[in-house]
Amino acid sequence: MLRASTGTPLLDDVNSSTEAGTAARQSSMVPPADLAALLAAAIDLATTDPTEDAPTAPALLARVRGLARLRNIVEATLAATVRTAECTQAPEHDGHKTMKAWLTGHLQLSPATAARTVRAGRTLEHLPRWAAAARAGHVTPDQTAVLAKVATSARLAAAVALGVDLHGDDGIEATLLACATGPHPDTLPAVVARLLAWIDPDGPAPDPTSQRELHLTPSPDGGGTIHGRLDPVGYEKLSTALTAHQQAARVADDDRTHAQQMGDAMVQLADNALAHGDTPRLRTHHAQIAATISAEDLLDPSVVPAAARLGSGQQVSNEVAQMLACDSIITRVLFGPTGMPLNVGRAQRLVPAHIRRAAEARDGGCTFTGCAAPTWWCDSHHVLEWTADHGETSAENTALLCERHHTKIHHGYRITWDPDEHRWRTHRPDGTEILIGPFLS
Repeated sequence: MLRASTGTPLLDDVNSSTEAGTAARQSSMVPPADLAALLAAAIDLATTDPTEDAPTAPALLARVRGLARLRNIVEATLAATVRTAECTQAPEHDGHKTMKAWLTGHLQLSPATAARTVRAGRTLEHLPRWAAAARAGHVTPDQTAVLAKVATSARLAAAVALGVDLHGDDGIEATLLACATGPHPDTLPAVVARLLAWIDPDGPAPDPTSQRELHLTPSPDGGGTIHGRLDPVGYEKLSTALTAHQQAARVADDDRTHAQQMGDAMVQLADNALAHGDTPRLRTHHAQIAATISAEDLLDPSVVPAAARLGSGQQVSNEVAQMLACDSIITRVLFGPTGMPLNVGRAQRLVPAHIRRAAEARDGGCTFTGCAAPTWWCDSHHVLEWTADHGETSAENTALLCERHHTKIHHGYRITWDPDEHRWRTHRPDGTEILIGPFLS
């Protein structure tokens, strides 16, 4: 489905306080004094030209070595602080349930990086010797990630049950630390693997679905990458299906690599599934490709970069949208002079399909600050409540919210539309606005 809009979204009652006044109340956005001094020193360090005075190769390598150790220290301190924030439920201050979600939504870390940071914090908590070495910069974040595979509460408890000394001078922790900082640190993964095999000789549970993972990572310039793993049966099924499409599409002069052909086969497999129309329903609708673009850009014969937004949030050119429009339903969403889609009055309690589509075209996903939940995870929320506030069923009064943040809104948090910046703002129960990004100063 392709949506064509005319105009730019805006409108609703916006909080009267200015951005500066709101920011002044955000204690979580201002660095503590001790950290502010370190940040200032780090900025000075970053602006120093390492090529001054024609440094020698040993001097440059020594600088790299020192910076790498500094990074190790910062990563360890960050992980430990994240763990403390996790234990004190600090992300609830901004309406999030986990530190992983907060790191992803507020600091723009990838989900994989956020999860690794959280795991690192838990690992450092379990192993104090290793934590001390990490805070001194003697072990790397990558080494801590390897150790995290064995340093879980359950596996360490299993080791203790087997009579293992964990924290003594000759215990497991000391042995792993000596391996990581010794002359052969590259053996650490093998040592951890052997330790895992000894603690749990039967290996993982036989359930094949527990071995299946698929990670879809969007790229900043469009498209994305796929990586993951499958159990033997799952791999064989997918490999057979893709090979069938790959072989059926081959022509005599096809000089693409096998990897390129298999990538094309995967897209064709998905295309056939969507075209068949028997995919599971998402929010009462069949799964379908969606693109939002203005009517002017859709009809423009020249290429307009980033003119359309796909359902996943990717920005693509009008050329891509025009290609999708060749075989799609086009829904025209008209915006009023204030930038909001036109409403249908207060005749209905439930948000009808066309109002839902208008909200999806405007919001692109959950409107709660720092949340990246896609549209198909979201409920349609009446900003002014239907019964208590006599809120009408209109696009202007409808916002998309994922289940968790829909609950938050009904427990003291609130969202308002900013007509100047054409976006939703989120406020805590105490009235302060939730802001995302790095420190303000």
